[in-house]
Amino acid sequence: MKILFVHQNFPGQFRYLAGALAKRGHDCLALTRFDNAQKTAIRLARYKYEKTPVQGFGSSYSDHAGRGGAAAAAAFGLRDRHGYSPDVIFGHSGWGETLFLREVWPEARLLNYAEFLYRTEGLDTNFDPEFGMLNNAQRLNTVARQAHLVHGLVLADASLSPTRWQADSFPPILRQQITVIHDGVDTDMIRPNPEARFDLPDGRVLRPGDEVLTFVNRNLEPYRGFHVFMRALPEVLKARPKAQVVLIGGEDRGYGRMPVDGKTWKQVMLDEVGDRLDLGRVHFVGRVPYPRFMALIQVSRVHAYLSYPFVLSWSMLEAMAMGAHVIGSATGPVQEVITHGHNGELVDFFDVAGWSAAIIEGLADPATKDHLRAAARQTVVDRYDLKRVCLPRLIEFVETAGA
Repeated sequence: MKILFVHQNFPGQFRYLAGALAKRGHDCLALTRFDNAQKTAIRLARYKYEKTPVQGFGSSYSDHAGRGGAAAAAAFGLRDRHGYSPDVIFGHSGWGETLFLREVWPEARLLNYAEFLYRTEGLDTNFDPEFGMLNNAQRLNTVARQAHLVHGLVLADASLSPTRWQADSFPPILRQQITVIHDGVDTDMIRPNPEARFDLPDGRVLRPGDEVLTFVNRNLEPYRGFHVFMRALPEVLKARPKAQVVLIGGEDRGYGRMPVDGKTWKQVMLDEVGDRLDLGRVHFVGRVPYPRFMALIQVSRVHAYLSYPFVLSWSMLEAMAMGAHVIGSATGPVQEVITHGHNGELVDFFDVAGWSAAIIEGLADPATKDHLRAAARQTVVDRYDLKRVCLPRLIEFVETAGA
């Protein structure tokens, strides 16, 4: 079949699937934004979209429909100038790119990656009272952000979400159209490594068995509990004088808003708790290449993962696959994977003292957590393994769903 993937940051969630389908003999092409610099072996077609500022409650849909129009214009070019006609289109609906592709290729099966649906209550919005609750206009804006996501799902022949919790963010009438299959974790490659080493910027080397606490996210921000983690650190460092703390993550805007004073969240939290930290033992290493991320988790004694009720990070499952002792926030996306006392530990997201206590205990007596590490890896092997669990189901979904 001819399969067209659509993703503004391709390969994104299709990083394993597209290659696997190509190996099965399918002709795979990806439509992505013009400045996407991600590396991939899949052929690319590109669209260019320049956002036009729009005010009011329709601004979100206007932006996403504009991107969808740009993607459709590129698609018309593929069809009319090159004779391209896919059998299957599989696109992420998050940026509106798939909204008009049915008009370009009405005979193609349209599959939709339905990652998450915003709500005014019960999910990430209004979760953290520290940053204020939504006013009336913000509530309406949140509802307005649903439009392109619902539109994309309604148009599709079939939809897919990576976790049950994320699929359940959609209302029941739409939820019944969604199949749950995770993107997959390559547990053959992502595994414990007793020979791992992580070089700190100051030249010190961390190895398995060292007292290492880790925190990883794309960006250091409240959505992923950075503020709570930082507030837990003073007590941790006081109780564990040999502990080294390593944080991976950028300082750009992430899923939530930036501080109002122009600072980064790292600066804000260092201003708040920095004078109570031994900063010689707290290492901010920014964003790192993937092998460096793996090495850090492989030397970690305790890995803290916090998240608002929002999209689950790949990094948590990958940490579990590497046999990490994961202490996670007791929020919906994390609780779908971690059962307290079985394959990790859970702490209330906002309980700073609870986080300090759990981390101190994990650092102090790691042997008592070995069963959690083993069960964490087994959970990923059994439920999220790329080659043996997820890829076969994903391939079947693309080849047959909505036919």
